[in-house]
Amino acid sequence: MKMSSAVRTALVALAAFAGAPFSSASYADSGTVSLTIYKAGWIIGGSGGGGTLNFHGRNYPLSAGGLDYGLVFGGSKTVLRGRVSNINSPSDVAGVYGAAGAGLAVGGGARAIVLTNQKGAVLELSGRQVGLMANVDLSGLAITLR
Repeated sequence: MKMSSAVRTALVALAAFAGAPFSSASYADSGTVSLTIYKAGWIIGGSGGGGTLNFHGRNYPLSAGGLDYGLVFGGSKTVLRGRVSNINSPSDVAGVYGAAGAGLAVGGGARAIVLTNQKGAVLELSGRQVGLMANVDLSGLAITLR
């Protein structure tokens, strides 16, 4: 049985179109991230710091900064390490991450957080927070590649 070239072309196009949504997801990759964030505030707080993305064996320097609004009191240093997933290139890590949270650190404490940016990158980080900090707030963290 012979298929006409128009039908054959339509079937090839349909197969390519059906696989298109899955092609970028199947190639999504992951890397490791380390961040050091300094945070201070009274009602309105600010945070800043930096770190490193390791992706495909290369290190990329990161800058981080953000604002917090709510019940924020004190200052702290948080060192986080973990992984970033659902990225295709180092630039996918850059973006704005938002979170609502609550915490208390007197001296030192553990910290864990999962964040997602507008590109779909997912940060899963944990580490230690040192300082005097009490917060129940909404916060935003912008990460950029330097």
